[in-house]
Amino acid sequence: MWSKRLTSLASLLTRRPPPVGTTPADVVHAENKWRLLRYRRPSSPRYRTPVLLVPSLINRHYVLDLLPGKSFAEWLVAKGHDVYCIDWGTPGDEDRYLTFDDVCDAALGRALRKTGAPKAHVLGYCMGGTLAAIHASVHADQFASLAALAAPVSFGDAGLLGAFTRSERFEPRTLVEALGNVPWQLLQGSFHMLRPTLTLSKTVHMVDRAWDDEFLDGFLALETWGNDNVSFPGEVWRTWVEDLYRKDAFARGTFALSGKPARLEGVTCPLLVVTFEHDSIVPRASAAPLLDRSASRDKETIHLAGGHVGAVVSRGAARKLWPLLHDFWAKRDDVSASDAPPSRTTRRRARPGSAGASGSPRRRSTGPR
Repeated sequence: MWSKRLTSLASLLTRRPPPVGTTPADVVHAENKWRLLRYRRPSSPRYRTPVLLVPSLINRHYVLDLLPGKSFAEWLVAKGHDVYCIDWGTPGDEDRYLTFDDVCDAALGRALRKTGAPKAHVLGYCMGGTLAAIHASVHADQFASLAALAAPVSFGDAGLLGAFTRSERFEPRTLVEALGNVPWQLLQGSFHMLRPTLTLSKTVHMVDRAWDDEFLDGFLALETWGNDNVSFPGEVWRTWVEDLYRKDAFARGTFALSGKPARLEGVTCPLLVVTFEHDSIVPRASAAPLLDRSASRDKETIHLAGGHVGAVVSRGAARKLWPLLHDFWAKRDDVSASDAPPSRTTRRRARPGSAGASGSPRRRSTGPR
């Protein structure tokens, strides 16, 4: 095994880059820098309601389409879903003046309309989940359901990132005035400070598993994505920090989207909230209030072991998380918010060391089974 490990490590110098984001897709709409992708299907979809994937604004969309055989988008298409995904693109200098409304209301609303269906199942990942939840709080009629995947909504419990942004010496407005868009290097440095030893830990893990070619392909694909970062449109970032992080405006009910009140209680569509035990970017306390305070009569939560990224794109995710998301949408393919049964509660939870951490998670659910 040591011989294979050393050979594989030496091959990293000449190893071809992993084929990330290769599931065939068509651009069905393009505007400014962002595009709406529709993944190709060999036949008609099995399910009537399309699925729209909304990634974070500062990360590349292909984390949800990582590698052939390890792509959530590819897997959903094979399950019979009609799958769309927003590719936010790369902002230019002129995009420093984009507003939060431009991104959250105009772009997301247009993407939903471009699916051609009256409603869509929306999965928002990380910041994409926050955008989707805010949009759903004002436009719930566009959502067949909302799946908020590691999505912060209460920023008073946002962990170290919240502490960073609340520093008195941190001046978001001055930074935007000086730089325009917020450089991706600054953003990446902030995430590295959450876990300073992560790079070393990953390196040790990679060396230990270097004998496994499949592992190396996945590791390099994830590292490719992790280092392919996007700068943050300046004005959108200022709103993100000042209104959401510092004022916690969405959770406190004081946020507005295009002049309309945006509150957690405004989310009325069928709802799934997914959190992870070891998520250092979005602590559970930051994501959970969406479940507790939404007005949805049909709601469910899943709490799994794992971290912010690994639990979404790993082999374990393909065995646990992806089937749970598929089941949630499949059971609600023709169910609107008004059709949902009276609320009852079920939790899926995986504690470290419990059966849920390595086997089937426990569940909290309201709605169709």
